[in-house]
Amino acid sequence: MKIDFKHEITLRVRYSETDQMGYCYHGNYAQYFEVSRVETLRHLGVSYKHIEEQGFMLPVAELSIKYKSPAKYDDALRIQTRMVEMKGARLEFDYTILNEDGKIISTAQTTLVFVAKGTMRPTPPPNSFVKLVQPHEQK
Repeated sequence: MKIDFKHEITLRVRYSETDQMGYCYHGNYAQYFEVSRVETLRHLGVSYKHIEEQGFMLPVAELSIKYKSPAKYDDALRIQTRMVEMKGARLEFDYTILNEDGKIISTAQTTLVFVAKGTMRPTPPPNSFVKLVQPHEQK
């Protein structure tokens, strides 16, 4: 199912997240995407904690990042997250990070997989999750 559900958060680059050049260290971006993804799910109406309590986990199976311009210490970054597709056990997200001037800093995609907590094997998402996503299905 193709989905169009969007949410945006703002994070500020902290001093401890920068390298010697004052640029945001590239490894921090995966954490930024995770924070934004978790808040996007919360905005949809479900917390990651609730998904786990239902017996499911959502590990990241794929992560692809393109760095366009460096983020710097104390930059306020707008992270736009869009849930784009749910296919079987897979859930895909796209991300765009912009600086305060609206310049694109980075784009990324992740694929997560619903797995049963007990077996860690791929499984269809819980019906309650599907019901939350259905109103955002692209026709």
